[in-house]
Amino acid sequence: MASQNELLSKAEDVADKVTRNSKHILPHLARFCLVSTFFEDGVRMWVQWSEQREYMDISWGCGWFLATMFVVVNLIGQLGAVAMVLTRYKVDIACGVLFFIVVLQTIAYSILWDIQFLFRNLALIGALLLVLAESRVEGKSLFAGLPSLGENKPKMYLQLAGRILLVFMFLTLLRFEASLMQIVQNLVGTLLMVLVAIGYKTKLSALVLVTWLNVLNFYFNAWWNIPAYKPMRDFLKYDFFQTLSVIGGLLMVVSLGPGGVSMDESKKKW
Repeated sequence: MASQNELLSKAEDVADKVTRNSKHILPHLARFCLVSTFFEDGVRMWVQWSEQREYMDISWGCGWFLATMFVVVNLIGQLGAVAMVLTRYKVDIACGVLFFIVVLQTIAYSILWDIQFLFRNLALIGALLLVLAESRVEGKSLFAGLPSLGENKPKMYLQLAGRILLVFMFLTLLRFEASLMQIVQNLVGTLLMVLVAIGYKTKLSALVLVTWLNVLNFYFNAWWNIPAYKPMRDFLKYDFFQTLSVIGGLLMVVSLGPGGVSMDESKKKW
């Protein structure tokens, strides 16, 4: 037991060292990864303009004008909001636009009835909540010289909601197979998911999940190996960038910490 605690302590030290050494890069990398799926989808709306418009018209029978407006809103809304998040300009408005895009696509593409896609969109919303939490941190720092009026409760609850929603991404990765390796992966993944959600050993758990999710993403979603004419290429590309956005959310957890509503924060008061 003592050796296990010592090993865990060393792992936490490594995680803290990684966080300290990358503190100037990590927030930028997290935001870049997080908005990648919106950037990719915005570019796809431009490249596949006609196909997307025809798909909406056929699926909903909404006519040429409404189908075109759907593509325009997705194109301008996503690329504009991505630029705003990356430049930290009106981040709350940018996140509001991206929230709207996620909800719009959930309804338009009938994702509401597909559990796997719905869970991934919930995880994406969780990642956006963490971007909002980061913008609130920056807002408070502008008045660092003034006395604090107490804890930033909205930020704390944004971080909590973001952490919990990120868990939905890993639920889509669980595979119920009889192989020993798959059972071990499910157990380890579930444990790490729970630790991130409750905010216990948060930075270490999130870093391990980032590494694990990157490996799975590059292995299972290698869209660049699929010829451009095959539909599977678009499906894998969609999965790849959505997973990359959740990785960005986890990196944001590492950068910001778990927040006030977490076991890590509660331990400091014990």
